[in-house]
Amino acid sequence: MRGPAIRAIGLITGWGVGAGAVPPDAVAAAGGRRVLSLERPALDPERFRRSPRECVLGVAAVAAMLEDAEEGPEAIAGEDTGFVFVTAAAYAASNRQHIEPRGSNVYFPYTAPAAISGEVAIEYGIRGPYGILIGGSTAGADAIAHAAEMLEAGTCRRVLVLGVEIFEECADLYDRAGGLDGPLVEAACGLWLEPGEGALTLSRGRGRRGGSGGARRRLGEMLACEPLAALALHRASGRQGPVEIHAAWRGETTSLRWSHAPYRARRRAA
Repeated sequence: MRGPAIRAIGLITGWGVGAGAVPPDAVAAAGGRRVLSLERPALDPERFRRSPRECVLGVAAVAAMLEDAEEGPEAIAGEDTGFVFVTAAAYAASNRQHIEPRGSNVYFPYTAPAAISGEVAIEYGIRGPYGILIGGSTAGADAIAHAAEMLEAGTCRRVLVLGVEIFEECADLYDRAGGLDGPLVEAACGLWLEPGEGALTLSRGRGRRGGSGGARRRLGEMLACEPLAALALHRASGRQGPVEIHAAWRGETTSLRWSHAPYRARRRAA
């Protein structure tokens, strides 16, 4: 398929804001902490008074993406913007509140997958085609590929890929299940894609958990946000040429390869 161009990336993680906050070694930097948490962003308290933390994190990640693009919200509003949301853990908190009620107002957990994407779409006026993928890092890679397919089909002029992962409320569940070695790092990442040149190749297989080109050693466990955050790390490194993203989850592997550096840095007129 045709490779999209990356217009902007907004990254917020338990390490801090942006790729520059990510340490060289997640395990060493964590210092024994199991979860690197994100505080609730300080957004309009009246507008978001009923919104759970994960929804506000999604809104904040898109705001960081717009800041990176040097654009205002109007640049992504309307029917020309597609939207793909991806997560593995963002709904664990609401589902757990429903199963283990402790003064929670979560009565309909089956509506939860639309909560974050709906909040973001309302905040920024996004009315284009959309999709929701739930899974680990391979789902993050699939979200990027799905966005590329949307652009190639001409269903929209740009696509926002958003990933949100929280662990503070559900780390014990992941510890019980096993398989996640590094620290659990909460993250929210917005990726703005537009039609580009060259090609994007997707391949699937089976194998060990390896991470996005070694990015997991730096990032920690970010599940679906890992491929998006790996792109932010790659861009921050200043490396040119082809970009490769490798993701693995539960014995499945997914790899994406751009035929040339897809980053588009110039600002466009409003």
